[in-house]
Amino acid sequence: MVKEIIINSSTTQNRIAITEDGKLVDFFIDLPEKRRMVGDIYFGRVARVLPGIRAAFVDIGMKHDAFLHFSDIGERVNALQNILADDNDAEISDDDDDDIEKASEQKEEQKPHKKLKRGEELLVQIIKEPVKDKGVRVTSAISLPGRFCVLLPADNKIGISKKISDYRERRRLKKLARTIIPEQYGLIIRTAAKDQTEDALTADLNYLINSWYKIQKTVKSQEPPALVYNDLSTTISVIRDLFSPSVSKIFVDSKKLYREIRNYIQIIQPELVDRVEYYKGRSPIFDDFKIEEQIRTIFGRKVPLPSGGDIVIDHTEAMKVIDVNSGRYAAKKEQELNSLKTDLEASREIARQLRLRDIGGLIVIDFIDLEEDKNRKKIFDELKKEFKKDRAKVAILPMTEFGIVQMTRERIRENILESMTEACPYCNGTGLLTKHSNLVYDIEEWVKRFKIQSKERSITLRTHPSLAKKLTEGKLSTITRLQLKYLIRIKLWEDKSFNPQMFKIYSNKTDEDITAEY
Repeated sequence: MVKEIIINSSTTQNRIAITEDGKLVDFFIDLPEKRRMVGDIYFGRVARVLPGIRAAFVDIGMKHDAFLHFSDIGERVNALQNILADDNDAEISDDDDDDIEKASEQKEEQKPHKKLKRGEELLVQIIKEPVKDKGVRVTSAISLPGRFCVLLPADNKIGISKKISDYRERRRLKKLARTIIPEQYGLIIRTAAKDQTEDALTADLNYLINSWYKIQKTVKSQEPPALVYNDLSTTISVIRDLFSPSVSKIFVDSKKLYREIRNYIQIIQPELVDRVEYYKGRSPIFDDFKIEEQIRTIFGRKVPLPSGGDIVIDHTEAMKVIDVNSGRYAAKKEQELNSLKTDLEASREIARQLRLRDIGGLIVIDFIDLEEDKNRKKIFDELKKEFKKDRAKVAILPMTEFGIVQMTRERIRENILESMTEACPYCNGTGLLTKHSNLVYDIEEWVKRFKIQSKERSITLRTHPSLAKKLTEGKLSTITRLQLKYLIRIKLWEDKSFNPQMFKIYSNKTDEDITAEY
């Protein structure tokens, strides 16, 4: 399998595509107005503590206060206490205390909402970006990710990536981690660290420790709320997290970005720097690698399947719903076999589309009905196998008798569709417009109320040309009938910039908008 990273850079955005044998499997967009926030560290202040919902809200200087769930509070609650502590501070005693009353008091104090107080200064890190009207989600358990390891400044545990399955390698890395990690720090060894030398891991760790020292220095000179650490941009973070020896090439069509990526790789893994290549082709890089046509499927509601079926992806407020369609009639004796074939194809495509679109939260999939339990299990197993390739955490429940599969996928940031589109100002994202006949009815009801309550007999009706056409069509137009019926002079004002679903009425006497008055 040939795995490649193709990067297209323009004046307004960077687009990063990851392909396997030419097929798009991951897609990222780096937009200036949608700067990546996950990983950023803020010096904040607790605004509210709400034990009822097991959460606190932290002021970090954004429009909405950051959401800190009690489950995201580290054992030491706040890395800040380690930064601001004086060297002469007395150490906490670890002596055993047999006094039951004191022990119960200590246990009560360890509850997260007892540790936090309103107005308390806190160091937090963003773990989920804002979605619609929700603010960012943060944690007080700070972590600094590097190429091969993740530094835990406020913890002292050592962990190894679950994706490193070899027992000997896991034992070697754990022993190595204990050797290089300073006291009072924790370390998580990432998948990329497999088969790496002690020098490589030490260099990566030293870089992270230096970053932490800079954060400490910044915190001591700032007043909350303040940003104290910016994580890498989307483009460089993708290189950090996904560029590995399994990637054969990185193609970049920008000289500036090409140099930036080469310099970064020269620091983290110099033996792979020759795999970065500057694209010199005359045609657009995404056209040359046939990626542009694959990107179009990300924004489509319907995605075709090889057998002729399709999947339809719908977004609702509470969840994402995916429907699987067979697309063609199959004979009765082959129905189960054909349904199984389509459902298996759909399973693979759904896993791919959720990764490409970065869809998270609750997801419900309506597969084509299968009568045999063994076939339902095949679909469940296929989904689990495909989602093993996904970096996001995924939980899947077995298929029900109705062919429904329920699953959740970790949501870290807005999905691709939400980050690149905005709701239509006319339909507010529903995709539906009010029929002209209903708008005409509303206009007549307004005129009826106006006739009863006002002595004026001359008004101006402002509408979109499409509604104006409806009002003026025919030998005896609707606008003429309204004037004759209610003995009111109505002047029609067409405005192409006007919302087709609205109308406004002005008094000819005062030139004021009187729509809301009647």
